[in-house]
Amino acid sequence: QYFILLIITDGVITDLDQTRSAIVNASKLPMSIIIVGVGGADFDAMEFLDGDDGVLRSSSGEPAVRDIVQFVPFRKFQNSPKEALAQCVLAEVPQQVVNYFSTYKLQPPKNPAAK
Repeated sequence: QYFILLIITDGVITDLDQTRSAIVNASKLPMSIIIVGVGGADFDAMEFLDGDDGVLRSSSGEPAVRDIVQFVPFRKFQNSPKEALAQCVLAEVPQQVVNYFSTYKLQPPKNPAAK
């Protein structure tokens, strides 16, 4: 199983060091984190967590195994078609799933629909 955590926030992050450590630890797990920022807050810290500008590190310096965070500021899409928002929100998930499977040398299930 692979999990996607969707966080919708209207404020800035207040516990950046703890959040960084949690994301670095979660980067080892079969999951992606999507953060959608709503409202007019300063979301620079959320952009930092996204990891697109380099490897995210915990406050102790431990690097994330892989990039699992996608941050999307809703205000950039409020006048756009809903498909544009959906495309941006989900843009990194396929590669994140592939990276997880590759990192741990896992093969996808042969018939994922069968239980």
